[in-house]
Amino acid sequence: MTGKVLVTGGSGFIAGHCILQLLAAGRQVRATVRDLAKEPSVRAVLADAGLTDDSALEFVAADLNDDNGWDEAMVGVDVVLHVASPVQPGRVENEDDLILPAREGALRVLRAATRAGIRRVVLTSAFHAVGWGHPHDDRVFTEADWTVPDGPGTDAYGRSKTFAERAAWEFVRQTDGAPELVTLLPVAVMGPVMGRDISGSNHLVQALLTGSMPGLPHLFVPVVDVRDVAAAHVLAMTVPDAAGERFLLSNGPAIEMKDIAATIRSAVGPAGAKVPTRVVPNLVVRIGALFDKQARDIVPDLGYAKRTSNAKARELLGWTPGDPYAAIAAAAESMVRKGLLG
Repeated sequence: MTGKVLVTGGSGFIAGHCILQLLAAGRQVRATVRDLAKEPSVRAVLADAGLTDDSALEFVAADLNDDNGWDEAMVGVDVVLHVASPVQPGRVENEDDLILPAREGALRVLRAATRAGIRRVVLTSAFHAVGWGHPHDDRVFTEADWTVPDGPGTDAYGRSKTFAERAAWEFVRQTDGAPELVTLLPVAVMGPVMGRDISGSNHLVQALLTGSMPGLPHLFVPVVDVRDVAAAHVLAMTVPDAAGERFLLSNGPAIEMKDIAATIRSAVGPAGAKVPTRVVPNLVVRIGALFDKQARDIVPDLGYAKRTSNAKARELLGWTPGDPYAAIAAAAESMVRKGLLG
């Protein structure tokens, strides 16, 4: 392949790590940002993350909510990594603020890619499109599972990822000349912070470090390293058999909150003085949920460790993820080093 790789949402956490790995592999990269005024700050963030030569990187302006710019963004591109999507788990005032940009943005990118004759689009979906709204049982979640949009515990973010991914698959099935589609479904993504912005599941690490989470509920979080997620994107661009497939990106059993906290304390030493050590009994969380919306949201998952399989990604993509505890430690260390604890 000689064409450029287009990475959407170039200022984002996963996208930034994808850009780093693509440039390290010698690829030409074009990244989208909503406003080109962001370009200098994104380049500075990448340099802070270790990029020494950004001459193979260019930026274009394109917004998920607007058709303008997408046709120009596709010129000379071979593969699109569509990473951009709103991320806001939990309660939101207006669900359409998440759902519409996610779904319509994915379709906007796919339409432009089809017009440009792009070979393949790799879409960053999420485990939120797989593992929500189901009964709590002993199942092992795989790519064959889909989140139940109106099921118990499914939030607006889960619906946004589910609706966006389903719309993308429907588009490529119904559209002549559509690109090959690959979707990636990472669990909670943690790892070294890009710049000074804390994104996605790294917020949990920050909450523990700052003591804003005073106790540890009996919750389990499946974790994957952002650097491994980026590596999966690079593999998904090129592996022939990946076309038309979903890939669940996880590594190992879900990690209990008390073990996440212990990992952070071990990684940062005295800087982890505010990380809680007290495990909050389920009964206390349930009582708190009578008065607190945030506590109410986690009650359904108390004591339930979702099991996931990464066999397909390992076998078909040749993906070899690292230790999820290293992702937690790297996230914490980067926040301390950058002074992001408030």
